[in-house]
Amino acid sequence: MSISVESILKKYGEQTAVNNISFTVGKGEVVGFLGPNGAGKSTTMKMLTGYLVPDGGKAYVCGIDVQSDPLAVKGKTGYLPESNPLYYDMFVREYLGFIGSIHKIAHLEQRIEEVISRVGLTPESNKKIGQLSKGYKQRVGLAAALIHDPEVLILDEPTTGLDPNQILEIREVIRELGREKTVLFSSHILQEVEAVCDRVIIINKGSVIADSSLSAIRTSTGGEVIRVHFSESIEAQWIERAVTSLQRLERISAQEWNLAAGDITEAKRQILEMAVTRSLNIISLQTAQNSLEDVFRELTGNGN
Repeated sequence: MSISVESILKKYGEQTAVNNISFTVGKGEVVGFLGPNGAGKSTTMKMLTGYLVPDGGKAYVCGIDVQSDPLAVKGKTGYLPESNPLYYDMFVREYLGFIGSIHKIAHLEQRIEEVISRVGLTPESNKKIGQLSKGYKQRVGLAAALIHDPEVLILDEPTTGLDPNQILEIREVIRELGREKTVLFSSHILQEVEAVCDRVIIINKGSVIADSSLSAIRTSTGGEVIRVHFSESIEAQWIERAVTSLQRLERISAQEWNLAAGDITEAKRQILEMAVTRSLNIISLQTAQNSLEDVFRELTGNGN
């Protein structure tokens, strides 16, 4: 395994940030690492890269014990932290040269040009980092993570600050990297995770609550949802009373609602019956596949 985590624990005083979690990531996998703010994602990533020492358990990257040999782990790992610390007074190539020299990279100038091209930095590559937009600063951080051609990439919110076009470009870079490297990345843009990953790990309050393929996770939480759009504003209790097998109800707006039910066909019939009884007009009533956002909300307790 490229990444192996065994009952890893981290506390800050009395607060448990990461609570004995375990998971593995195989070579060539692109895995989304998800959870609400404060769930323990960044703390876990910092322990995997040797920037934080666990209070218990073990973590291995490419078979190397993170605690026993953190420098060797850093040589195998490219890490883009959430804060993305950069030297703003340095030029882009100067900074990448500095990072590359730490890793003692041969043919460094050639490698710098390769990573600049790969992450789309070429138009801004002659500027000081402090002169760049937030999106291009994020690209510099990604280039620095790639400069030594690591086997494993750990990316904490890699598309923060990017515009929609830039997000698509970096998403494609991550997808390409996944063909040759192991990638573990966190993101709050769940559509991005769906587009890039076949597998997700979800943590909440320091514990792993899901670890499976996207299709398996969707199926385990019901698989399908009903999306209904009324022309009038309605009350949640009207749906709650009407749908006898209701499992989850989510308010999108006063007119739009998503719901999961044990019997989808019967639930749709009951919604239509309620609309007739209350003289409501339905603009649309359709069944849709559970999105990762639906699953995330349900598993982390934010579905209502």
